[in-house]
Amino acid sequence: MSKKQFETEAIRTQSETTQFSEHSVPLYLTSGFVFDDAEEMRASFAEEKQRDLYSRYSNPNVNEFVDKVCLMEGAEAGFAFASGMAAVFSTFATLLDAGDHVVSCSSVFGATHGLFTKYFPKWNIECSYFNIDEVETIENLIQPNTKFIYAETPTNPGVDVLDLEFLSTICKKHGLLLVIDNCFATPYLQNPIKFGADLVIHSATKLMDGQGRVLGGITVGKKELIREIYLFSRLTGPSMSAFNAWVLSKSLETLAVRVDRHCENALKLAEYLESHPKVKWVKYPFLKSHPKHDIAKKQMRLGGSIVAFEVKGGLEGGRAFFDAIKMCSLSANLGDTRTIVTHPASTTHAKVEADVKAAAGITDGMVRCSLGLEHIDDIISDIEQALKKLS
Repeated sequence: MSKKQFETEAIRTQSETTQFSEHSVPLYLTSGFVFDDAEEMRASFAEEKQRDLYSRYSNPNVNEFVDKVCLMEGAEAGFAFASGMAAVFSTFATLLDAGDHVVSCSSVFGATHGLFTKYFPKWNIECSYFNIDEVETIENLIQPNTKFIYAETPTNPGVDVLDLEFLSTICKKHGLLLVIDNCFATPYLQNPIKFGADLVIHSATKLMDGQGRVLGGITVGKKELIREIYLFSRLTGPSMSAFNAWVLSKSLETLAVRVDRHCENALKLAEYLESHPKVKWVKYPFLKSHPKHDIAKKQMRLGGSIVAFEVKGGLEGGRAFFDAIKMCSLSANLGDTRTIVTHPASTTHAKVEADVKAAAGITDGMVRCSLGLEHIDDIISDIEQALKKLS
């Protein structure tokens, strides 16, 4: 049978039906699994027989979620985690040894930056950042002990875009791995593996869930790399719960239809903001004014759910805008059915060094807006009334 379309794979990839012939996959709330006899148990733990052993290692609900994401991303294998940051840390910890080096885009999630700057140095692991607008400097940062290049695209929170093929070419030239955080795009909009990525990471908490209910993360990619991530995670215990996997697997069934609407709303808001007198600039990958618009069109199906813009008035302007919001949610999350606005300079990136914020494109008046599924007229109305109250 020929490969099915994205939406069909998301809906029809399910765990094997039980003796009850259920239509919806049941929830497997069990910590352990039983064996028929000593030989089956021995063979299973020796990995001569493939089956679930213990839910810290694998679980039918988690397996289904992983299988779906692997199909969506075109990956050979994957492992699911309790959160997006558990996926990031476990992936890095598996790949890196003391004395290793990483090259990363400076525009990364604040918690990821914290790993690079606060904890990895304790283990003699170093990171060199390149600016989103200075990708020509990447090769100069590569050292003999560099293991991989890491990047988000689009970036959080600045919605900048990196050329995946360009990064892959550099990695192949220098024998490095390419690790990409694909959270903002989701597998529906972008597949980094097609452009040369070795591993792809997602915070499933965001658009994969899409309704702000559960935490989750996943790393997918080459089988031999995922095998090592699995072994590390089997010992350290950051695995996803069966319940969260069950929720997320059902959420993936509606990912495409939801993301279509998110993107439609985001583009309309971005176009509205471009001509607003209280807004300094707007960034959205599918706006022609975006500096990497052509790259975004090449590697993304649509522009995503996130719009970044700067209100006039700096830090106080950003706070005043937030205080004036009535309908949209003030939250650090994103990818929800409800539109969310965040002021990175005073919240998620408040403790990040000034030069690092500047390199990531985070200005004092910058707003990150995660477009929800409400009617676009109501979203724009709320944003508009808040902007009117700025001096």
